Amino acid sequence: PPDPLNPPFTTMAACCYTVPQASVAVVERFGKFQRLDHPGLHCLCCVCGIGDVVAGSVSLKVRQLDVRVETKSKDNVFLTMLVSVQYSVEKDQVYTAFYRLSNPEQQITAYVFDVVRASVPKIELDNVFDQKDEIAQAVKNELDKAMREFGFNILQALVTDIDPNANVKKAMNEIN
Repeated sequence: PPDPLNPPFTTMAACCYTVPQASVAVVERFGKFQRLDHPGLHCLCCVCGIGDVVAGSVSLKVRQLDVRVETKSKDNVFLTMLVSVQYSVEKDQVYTAFYRLSNPEQQITAYVFDVVRASVPKIELDNVFDQKDEIAQAVKNELDKAMREFGFNILQALVTDIDPNANVKKAMNEIN
């Protein structure tokens, strides 16, 4: 008679999946990191329906986050700035990007707010338009320094719009 504690075969299934181009899949076994799978066809080891699972994936594509920041200039004019941040995950830092930071967009937004609100109040409104490239560079430098430890590369930060308060715009148009 067969031994119930030592069956002649083990139920084992292979679950196949694909990883799309410019993505990396994170595979865990029983909740612990197992490996990173790169684009192509892959199989998971499934014993009795449990085992390896794809915990998630990380895109290596360049992404853009637009952050709208309300701030005040040195001459006490309220304005809204739109800062566009282009970023990506470093190819060799996928593990870090997946496990160390749960919401990169929120982190990037916080740094953009911090830098803009620290820089613009030192500049008069007329000069904010002239110094938008310096403000963007300050945002990029701070973000790059902060996000690199989480596996992210900040490619560019651009101040794409500066919109003073409606009353100020009306007054400026009347002067010109």
